[in-house]
Amino acid sequence: MNEYVDVVSFNQYIGWYRDVNDAPKMEWEIPYDKPVIISEFGGGAKYGLHGDKNQRWTEEFQENLYRENCAMLDKIDGLAGTTPWILKDFRSPRRVLNGIQDYYNRKGLFSDEGQKKKAFYVLKEWYEKASSNHE
Repeated sequence: MNEYVDVVSFNQYIGWYRDVNDAPKMEWEIPYDKPVIISEFGGGAKYGLHGDKNQRWTEEFQENLYRENCAMLDKIDGLAGTTPWILKDFRSPRRVLNGIQDYYNRKGLFSDEGQKKKAFYVLKEWYEKASSNHE
């Protein structure tokens, strides 16, 4: 397929659909002579739910997941861009986990009411650093 597209992209959810401890072990190779982006990455947290960084759905879990993913992404030579999934929590009829999802996809960096989750600041710092490295 890569010969027919201008940009190659893929989703990766290390830390959400597989163990976050896998992130430092990952080795990526981009064999294409065209831009490659990660079109989705991230994991969920309910705004205001706090706990250990290993406790799923807490802001600390999502914050750690983004820290680990950003460190991993920094090691990918030739990566042209990324898009965290997603900016803001949104309604989703298949997300039924009572007391956590309540029919929302909670992978946003902002809650459905616009409050910034802890992971927002990880991404903000990461993008600011990346931007200053390209000036």
